[in-house]
Amino acid sequence: MSGIDPAMLEQLGLGGSARNTEKPNDKLGQEDFLKLMITQLSNQDPFDPMESGDFLGQIAQFGTVNGIQELQGSINALGRSLQGNRALEAAALIDRSVMVPSSEGWLPPEGEMHGAVELPKGANSATVDIIDLSGRLVQRLQVDATAEGRAGFSWDGTDADGQPVAPGFYAVEAQVRDGDHTIGAGVLMSGRVESVGIDNYNGAVTLTVTGLGNVDMDKVRVVN
Repeated sequence: MSGIDPAMLEQLGLGGSARNTEKPNDKLGQEDFLKLMITQLSNQDPFDPMESGDFLGQIAQFGTVNGIQELQGSINALGRSLQGNRALEAAALIDRSVMVPSSEGWLPPEGEMHGAVELPKGANSATVDIIDLSGRLVQRLQVDATAEGRAGFSWDGTDADGQPVAPGFYAVEAQVRDGDHTIGAGVLMSGRVESVGIDNYNGAVTLTVTGLGNVDMDKVRVVN
């Protein structure tokens, strides 16, 4: 006798036709499995007993499945814990200023635009171009490139002639001079975190940032 008799499942109330209100009919718990194995041994044909290898194989098979289920449960619990921790970290950012990579910034009414240039090693000067939606160069800012790693900048909302411009979105481009070469550089824009959102499907945490819209929390580079 090398397999499990379906009739035994029905007799023990473990078959597909059984009605069990405590758990789904397609679930076989450890207690059910042991009860089934004892019944199987008690009812085996004495002239054709189950091979010890078959018996041990069934136990090993059940143990493997049971172990995988327990591991999956542990991983799911860990995932929920990490998601909760990220939600708390994100909530702590509300009303704080963050910097994220962006190619455009928001000039508020009667306010300033703030950001930073990511400087490569060896940079000796840097500029930031403010460009309006029509592609016109509005202002070119000189940035102090003596600091390593990152250099901050701010724009007061005036053009090259010192005249104030309309509030709104402007493209921001940075160039860094390294010796005799001029190369593009990454720009970080600053904004205030207004609210936090969590995706119910994948647990992704997003921040609603003034002037930058919805931003993945993983993209935050600086918190002030």
